[in-house]
Amino acid sequence: MTSRNHTRRAIWSRTIPAAIALGSLVATTMTEPAPAAAAITSPANPVVTWDLNAQTAIWDVAAQQPNEQVRSFAMVNGAVYDALNAIAGTPYQPYLVAPPSRGTESADAAVAAAAHDVLAALFPAQQERLRAQYDAALAAIPDGLSKQGGVRVGARAAAAMVTARQDDGAFGDQQWRNGTAPGQWRPTPPLFLSQGAWTGHMRPFLLPRVSVFRSPEPPRLTSTAYTRDLNEVKEVGSATSTARTPDQTEAAIWWHDRRSASWEIKRQLATTQRLDALQTARFFAMTDLIVADSGVACFSQKDFWSYWRPVTAIHLADTDGNPRTAADPGWQSLLVTPPFPEYPSGHACGTGARMSLYRYFFGRDDIAFSGSSVDSGTTRRFTSFSQALDELISARVWGGVHFRAADVEGAKLGAEVYRYAVRHYFRPLR
Repeated sequence: MTSRNHTRRAIWSRTIPAAIALGSLVATTMTEPAPAAAAITSPANPVVTWDLNAQTAIWDVAAQQPNEQVRSFAMVNGAVYDALNAIAGTPYQPYLVAPPSRGTESADAAVAAAAHDVLAALFPAQQERLRAQYDAALAAIPDGLSKQGGVRVGARAAAAMVTARQDDGAFGDQQWRNGTAPGQWRPTPPLFLSQGAWTGHMRPFLLPRVSVFRSPEPPRLTSTAYTRDLNEVKEVGSATSTARTPDQTEAAIWWHDRRSASWEIKRQLATTQRLDALQTARFFAMTDLIVADSGVACFSQKDFWSYWRPVTAIHLADTDGNPRTAADPGWQSLLVTPPFPEYPSGHACGTGARMSLYRYFFGRDDIAFSGSSVDSGTTRRFTSFSQALDELISARVWGGVHFRAADVEGAKLGAEVYRYAVRHYFRPLR
């Protein structure tokens, strides 16, 4: 890994100060080590295997940040879905295309070709490593027309995806607006960075336009709601908070981990719910394309409202015109504040979309799952999708990086994106 990737990874993955509670936290609350990849993958399901391969390329090697990761996963799993859906006779709406298929093509070869070709296009510097991975996957498949056909179908699905996402606005040169008035966003300590503004201008995967859904105006600075939110995050989100419990500290760090536990959870659900390859491909594509568009919609609203972060609001509370808030220029958040405006919460948008889709896909809320975090050194367990979303909403406050209103409204925005997507895409055709 390059030193640049180390720097990129460090941007959003730290706590302040680094030693806060973690030494004692890990010693007292660590439940078990992170499960090995083999424990959450099924050799019989190539979609799960290549999703893990995608994670390696996207995060372990490229160190993409969350607003970048979601686009990459969406492209990979959208192509994989189109390939397997075509081989199965197109029982569902294709996302982009249904490559010609006789139905006898190798699913393993199709998945390998679709995922490899998208990843190679996304990460040209990794082509040699990806080619070796691809060749090893194909070597395990018997030679013949089925294998050749699978490669052909997968390659066509990948080509359609890569073509569709050309000039989509990713990694553009847009910049966030820096304000000086109360309530307006400006770069935050300790890094004072401004990144990711292009995300709200990228062409969506599913939505007709980036601004199809709007968040309501954030609480006015003199309102009771704003007073309540500021004083809450000031108390429980501080780096030195004595009101935050050890479990809340762990949850804040766990949810903030840029090596997202959501990837593990997605694969875990495919395995525990015994999805076959096509079901898994549809599940992964729905998840990743919907989450990607929730990010686009959310960042569009961040750009529109350009709202200040808690650390800024607390430092400058004596300028907000609210006599019920008090400035604390020395206040620090537990977590490093992400380098973009606060409202609505991007993490809540994505998690709101994800958990809404999971309830829809499996037809129930009460499915148990777990996920591990390297940053917290712990595994957290949930008994339902709604429980996980509720914890995320609070965890961003406990980490000191969001007001509660931003999390609540972010989750609502993500749910709106989910509802639009399932009404218009991925529907059964027979």
